[in-house]
Amino acid sequence: MTQKTSLVKSKVNKYIKPQNLFNRDLSWLEFNRRVLEEALNPDLPLLDRVKFVSIFFSNLDEYYMIRVSGIKEQIAAKIIEPTIDGLTPMQELQKIESEVQQMLSQIYYYWNTTLQNELRHNNILIEEIDNLEQSEQSDLEKYFNREIYPVLTPLAFDPGRPFPYISNLSLSFAILVQKSNGEKHFARVKIPSILPRLIRIDEIVQKKSKKPGANGCIKYVWLGDLIKHNLHTLFPGLKVISAHRFRITRDTDIEIQEDEADDLLEVIEENIRQRRFGSVVCLEVEKNMPEYMIETLTKNLLITREDIHIIDGPLGLSSVMELYSLPLHHLKEKPFYPATPSIFEEEENIFNAIKKHDILLHHPYESFMPVIDFIKQASEDPDVLAIKQTLYRIGANSPIIKYLIRAAEKKKQVAVLVELKARFDEENNIYWAKELEKAGVHVVYGLIGLKTHSKMTLVVRKEHDGVKRYVHLGTGNYNASTAKLYTDFGFLTADPQLCADVSEMFNYLTGYSEQKEYRKLFVSPINNRSKLLERVAREIDNVKAGGEGRIIFKMNSLVDPVTIGALYEASRNGVKIDLIIRGICCLVPEKPGLSENIRVISIVGRFLEHSRIYYFYNNGNDEVYLSSADLMQRNLDRRVETTFPVENPDLKQIIRDSLDLALKDNQKSRLLLPNGKYVANRQVSTEKAVNTQEELMAYVNQHFSFMKFGQK
Repeated sequence: MTQKTSLVKSKVNKYIKPQNLFNRDLSWLEFNRRVLEEALNPDLPLLDRVKFVSIFFSNLDEYYMIRVSGIKEQIAAKIIEPTIDGLTPMQELQKIESEVQQMLSQIYYYWNTTLQNELRHNNILIEEIDNLEQSEQSDLEKYFNREIYPVLTPLAFDPGRPFPYISNLSLSFAILVQKSNGEKHFARVKIPSILPRLIRIDEIVQKKSKKPGANGCIKYVWLGDLIKHNLHTLFPGLKVISAHRFRITRDTDIEIQEDEADDLLEVIEENIRQRRFGSVVCLEVEKNMPEYMIETLTKNLLITREDIHIIDGPLGLSSVMELYSLPLHHLKEKPFYPATPSIFEEEENIFNAIKKHDILLHHPYESFMPVIDFIKQASEDPDVLAIKQTLYRIGANSPIIKYLIRAAEKKKQVAVLVELKARFDEENNIYWAKELEKAGVHVVYGLIGLKTHSKMTLVVRKEHDGVKRYVHLGTGNYNASTAKLYTDFGFLTADPQLCADVSEMFNYLTGYSEQKEYRKLFVSPINNRSKLLERVAREIDNVKAGGEGRIIFKMNSLVDPVTIGALYEASRNGVKIDLIIRGICCLVPEKPGLSENIRVISIVGRFLEHSRIYYFYNNGNDEVYLSSADLMQRNLDRRVETTFPVENPDLKQIIRDSLDLALKDNQKSRLLLPNGKYVANRQVSTEKAVNTQEELMAYVNQHFSFMKFGQK
């Protein structure tokens, strides 16, 4: 560790106080509030607002499954010590519930009073069954009997039959039925998740036409409403007294005891099975559910009244994403099609292109296809000897997997690290790991105690002047689907030092290594934090020496207290700092005596901001790093991550320009205040309107290729 790093670390501890840090989980809620604001934004097209409603609820589900469940485990364990931000688990949970209840009230009010009316105005109707024409009701009844009834399973609850298992995120009916002798019984019917939540009426009428009806309307009914309308068929001879929907969220963050594992694959598979039985974290019930039903559910689900959300509207609104798939382009933002840089059209052989120029790709403005072609050509090129790659979130029907298998079949050496511990992608990754193994690929599942989050591909090729290596490094996953939705950078290079570093990284991942230093890469958990802290300290020294200090970081989350303390120290010494943080930020900006020189903005827009950029002015000799890592303890201490330099002046300028553009955004950016709240960063009268993502899309459309390549 250098003296500069020691200097920073020796001073940062004094800043790590509750009043200087925002709570991580409350900060995440503020991020989801920004998603909510997009759902409420009248300037967005209708179906894009519906999309953000869905995203808001999907985010909230995962938040409860992972973060809230962990807090409740601490409370159950009677942990009362405050966290680093000063809140005890109970205080944190109370604040979370207060914020969530307020947001739920806001979004359901908007759904009930505004969005549904606007959908109706645009001929998209979600109807009550009793309001439909008789012929439509008849067709729905036939559809129910044919397609839905056979799938339903009524489950009784009485002394001879225990309370039924309720699966995570499942929507169910709590039902009270009465026998002919007057006895009343409780039953549960699950609304099948394999069926769409919204049933499009014109797709099931006898004509089976998928065109809108005669009046141009597209009509839906909720699947739950259709089931409720026909519940009597499930209980012949009994009277259905009442039926009310409920939905549960379970703890899915099951701890993996890797150090006790003989076979990590088996441990992960068992973990997935056990996840189904995690404790109930949240119960959502319809507003008019009677008290006795709520008591029955709370008693048998082993929860308290504090775990209940009473909902005034449809439960599980993440399902309204189905509406976004409608081909109604006038109700959506204008479609965007990514460009392909001209270098890939000029050079048929991608390796020749990379040899000539370091290539920078900015997704989704630029196509992800060159990355896929990199793997494809490597799999087919007879001169390629080996391919090595890390895979974190792969996606379904991955073309990359197909080309890796093809390479193995052509007797090339193929080694792939498939991270089985990628949360909620475990099953998909297990499937692909097994498929790769069948083809003869050397598959590694990950390192004990560490997730491999780094995005790297290495291709080894025999050429006339010897063996050459080519590398792709990225800030995002090797996932062709999310590459259309997430902003990320990809970097293709034949730089000998970077290639040697990546080669040694793969030796570390597939074999054994205690290497502590690399030529150009910063690597977590080895030295990523210390290398970045050295550069923060250098900016401080430059200011003290009479120069200028400037730092710009762009990331998803800033949580690591050591890094936050270092940024406070830099601010107090006159370093100007801009942070572009999409999600969680535990740093308090613009606080007198602490962070006057730190400004934090968040951009939530059409694409999900996902790239990580670390920029240091360095007295005019600026340094730009791209990374797979956010500044969180898990990324710096418990994951394998790579941070890599972009050294070509042209490419550095492109990245700096993208940062400057984001800092000028006055349409989709929000400014973080010292109280932890965000305000819209709107333009003043003298400013031009700047929407970062729209500007980049317009540039691509105008110039066809946004990102150029750097001359070596």
